[in-house]
Amino acid sequence: MPVQSEVPASPTAMPESRFTPAQVKEWLCADNDAAASVRDAETMRALRRDDVERLTIFVGAGTCGLGAGAAKTLEAVHAYVEQHNAVESYLAQPRLEADVLTVGCIGLCSDEPLLDVQVPGRARIAFRQVTAEKVPELLSRVLAGEAPAELALGQFPREGVAAWPGVPALAEHPFFAPQTRWVLKNCGIINPDSIDEYLAHGGYRALAKTLRRMTPAEVTAEVERSGLRGRGGGGFPTGRKWAIALNTAAEQRYLICNADEGDPGAFMDRAVIEGDPHRLVEGMAIAAYGIGATKAYVYIRAEYPLAIERLRRAIDQAKACGLLGKNILGSGFNLEIMIKMGAGAFVCGEETALIHSIEGKRGMPRSRPPYPAISGLFGKPTVINNVETLANLPLLAAHGADWFGAVGTATSKGTKVFALSGKVQRTGLVEVAMGTTIRDIVFAIGGGIADGKAFKAVQIGGPSGGCIPEQHLDIQIDYESLKTVGAMMGSGGLVAMDEDTCMVDVAKFFMDFIQRESCGKCIPCREGTRRMREILERITRARRRESGHDALERFRGVMYLERLAGVIRDTSLCGLGQTAPNPVLSTLRWFRDEYEAHVYERRCPAGACAELLHYTIDAKKCKGCTVCARQCPANAILGAPKNAHHIVEEKCIACGACVQVCRFDAVIAN
Repeated sequence: MPVQSEVPASPTAMPESRFTPAQVKEWLCADNDAAASVRDAETMRALRRDDVERLTIFVGAGTCGLGAGAAKTLEAVHAYVEQHNAVESYLAQPRLEADVLTVGCIGLCSDEPLLDVQVPGRARIAFRQVTAEKVPELLSRVLAGEAPAELALGQFPREGVAAWPGVPALAEHPFFAPQTRWVLKNCGIINPDSIDEYLAHGGYRALAKTLRRMTPAEVTAEVERSGLRGRGGGGFPTGRKWAIALNTAAEQRYLICNADEGDPGAFMDRAVIEGDPHRLVEGMAIAAYGIGATKAYVYIRAEYPLAIERLRRAIDQAKACGLLGKNILGSGFNLEIMIKMGAGAFVCGEETALIHSIEGKRGMPRSRPPYPAISGLFGKPTVINNVETLANLPLLAAHGADWFGAVGTATSKGTKVFALSGKVQRTGLVEVAMGTTIRDIVFAIGGGIADGKAFKAVQIGGPSGGCIPEQHLDIQIDYESLKTVGAMMGSGGLVAMDEDTCMVDVAKFFMDFIQRESCGKCIPCREGTRRMREILERITRARRRESGHDALERFRGVMYLERLAGVIRDTSLCGLGQTAPNPVLSTLRWFRDEYEAHVYERRCPAGACAELLHYTIDAKKCKGCTVCARQCPANAILGAPKNAHHIVEEKCIACGACVQVCRFDAVIAN
């Protein structure tokens, strides 16, 4: 038998559900499980892969996995099975039957490519950093009953199947153990292209319960009582926003899912859609019912082709199963979901700019009020929630407001997904209960700072967020707590920084990003962010590049930096402009000594600002090989062959070429 593969043959291929709409309705709406003929225990067990009848191989093929080489790993898996069968055919032995599936990102991006194997009668086991060349030996050893310890990440123990000896459960891994995975529950586990697998894992049960047992007003009240707040950055109470839209008289209301995700270092929404698209579809259906909307949009950046492909497939499958479209599950509720691709403009993450983009206009914010919940898309009441907010709804609806509100802090309920990146040992997607400390995320989950370096700060909340220093590592993840240290939750980007990071350079990076992404509509944001960026550029510029009154302009700019930040914050039109100065204000607050070193001493303590570095040669280490002198573009290095060289500081342009080519570590940059 040839290899069985559920990898779509083309972007338009769509695995069909084995269930008819009538069967899905019967299954989801049955009060008694035994009454639903389609709810066959063995069928569901097979779809969940509690056990398998033949070898099953799962390859993590989200964008992060593909970037790490998962496509080649997948090719190597297919090649191994085909080669194995060719040999067995020659030897007249039984062929190897195997299912090869792609799944989304389970979260541990630093160990990609990830490959799971499940053999009949044994637990599913995950392996790390499985590049293409490792595939043949790994699969051969697993088929022989051995789990290579050097690659084993963990196993998924299940009742009724044998565990792999000596391999801990994946849930006990230091990266996963402290997490509370609600939104990411299925990511990396189920086949995102299969609605049947989502149904087998309890999918769309919450939607059926909501449509059958609750009115829209009751749904909205339940969400408000749960304490769910918007996960897109602002943290506005979700149920309160819904209630405004529901109670605004209109013949048409709209729901918009904001999947634009423009923050540098943020990839939470993309991973959720790639790994579990039906969770978003179900969440949108619950939200649309709660606000009385019959049309919904997913606004997603075109740079997410894999997420768009999987979301389109999920929408088509849901329609085919009667879970979208007309008279959903016989409830009389209608819903159409459309995808609108954005061009990647950061400002379109702002609600009113996003609405303008969907309407076919230039993506620019407008003044508020009226707020979108009263007058939004095409002038109708519109609720805008981001992917993570909507992905929380199936579990919230299934278990209730009290269950959801039992996790978190007094003002921040549930969990929060973060994209952990930067100078930590373990990077990836992290989902923790609200109230977890920054220290737990960076050191317990992330494994601490890489390469033995000292921790310096975390940048949280994207360009609109702030930097949190070491003395506040024990602050809790909470909307209000983070504001007390000049940061904000934001959409969930969390970048760890070590001792080699220059905080002035960090502020300059974000100001450059914000200035380039400003829509230009209001003067405070358009011109103010440009001036702030120029001030930061001046204080990281070498003296040799100054002339005339440049030095005086440099000092004057620094004196006005905080005042300028306040003006931008208080007078910008939209939330993006109002939070634009945050990176500068937070770094000034906690790392003022670094600013002073740059301003008064023209020195970068972290050694990151290239123009402020001074280069010297250690005469004791220099061998006089002349390589540095030959590579210097400014002819600033003098010395005879086999004699110690030296650098003429007046001629040095601080390019660093000498450091790169010196084989004896004789060139010192400080």
